[in-house]
Amino acid sequence: MKPVLFQIGSFQIYSFGFMIAVGVLVGLYFALREAKRKGIDTEMLYNLAMGLVISGILGARIFYILVYNLDYYIQNPAEIIMLQHGGLSIHGGLLGGFIFGAWFIRKHKLNFWVLADTVAPAIALGTAIGRVGCDVFGVPMSKPWFWGVNVKGQVLHPTQLYEFVLDYFIFFLLWRFRQRTRFDGQLFLIYIALYAAARGIVEFFRYNPTVGGVISVAHLASLVFIMAAAVVYFWLGRSGNKQLSVKDRGLTLQTSALDLFWVQLSLVLLAIAVSVAIYYGLGYGPVEAI
Repeated sequence: MKPVLFQIGSFQIYSFGFMIAVGVLVGLYFALREAKRKGIDTEMLYNLAMGLVISGILGARIFYILVYNLDYYIQNPAEIIMLQHGGLSIHGGLLGGFIFGAWFIRKHKLNFWVLADTVAPAIALGTAIGRVGCDVFGVPMSKPWFWGVNVKGQVLHPTQLYEFVLDYFIFFLLWRFRQRTRFDGQLFLIYIALYAAARGIVEFFRYNPTVGGVISVAHLASLVFIMAAAVVYFWLGRSGNKQLSVKDRGLTLQTSALDLFWVQLSLVLLAIAVSVAIYYGLGYGPVEAI
């Protein structure tokens, strides 16, 4: 999508900000729906979710500035607050959200892992929708394949598209698995590992500072996230942090149409199709294959 979605006088609505807002709202709906199923106070979860959004954006900005382009922002300090010009790191966003979430949960004496599992699918879905509006494209294609985007005369990899497609499937897997976990925290840690892996794949098609060959700083960050998630996963699985069943929580497990495999898969594929149509329809447009 083009950076500016539409303009009213001198007031501009940016595509990335607009899609992030849509992603937050949709993700919040699913988080509240899951909280209600688990018997969690929805008002408390709403406050947590709003804090996660704000801390996630701050973390994403600070991480990007410190890791990717510190010299530029030292020379241009006014640009630090210009979020509309881009410059957010998903790894920093996850880290910022994690820090705030840990503080909030400790303050209110809540179960961190239960709440983390509750919001994990919503984070994946919100991230997918938000990525549709991102205007940070990838490296030039070796050939102008039909899914490429023409930006200033160059045919580039639509890395936003690669990422939101992967994010939608991560959401699908998490939503399918959420009623089958063996211990609290399992779903959240699976999300961290899957997202870091997906981000690492997409990174091969993006420009970012490298540490050697095609390995970038973002690859190292993804590797750290995967390793940390794996260590905690096996620690929780062996420490007896078992998840209470729906029955133990005093709830009744009901299977609705939205819990059927083919219904869920069809809805995810529809969401991908709509996102692709928005991405190309309101953006730079695909190129013709040769």
